[in-house]
Amino acid sequence: MLLNWITQFSFDYFIFINYGMTPFWYWGLSAVFAGSIHPVAGHFISEHYVFHEPQETYSYYGPLNAIAFNVGYHNEHHDFLNVPGSKLAQVKAIAPEFYDNLKVTESWPMTTWNFIMDPKMNGNRRIRRE
Repeated sequence: MLLNWITQFSFDYFIFINYGMTPFWYWGLSAVFAGSIHPVAGHFISEHYVFHEPQETYSYYGPLNAIAFNVGYHNEHHDFLNVPGSKLAQVKAIAPEFYDNLKVTESWPMTTWNFIMDPKMNGNRRIRRE
């Protein structure tokens, strides 16, 4: 852990000395926009938190996939890791018997709302593997 910290802080120091604070602002804003409360960020919750046991992850087939590189086809992605996101809709189309009976996320913004407002939801509602 100490070696990790030394490596990380050395890298940060190098970046700061050579480029100033701009990269740090970029990294910070990237983290906010990638996982904060905005319409597309609900994908992280629907992919990693359990709303309906025993299903572990949920796909989303709505229009936000167009701006999120089809990340909503999450069950398909887990089944076929090497298929590019641009082809995941085709996977669902040719194998509906495997995907049409699964629960889906209807709306990423509502997923975020439900995660915040549902008293049974919390950070421990994830599947953890040994």
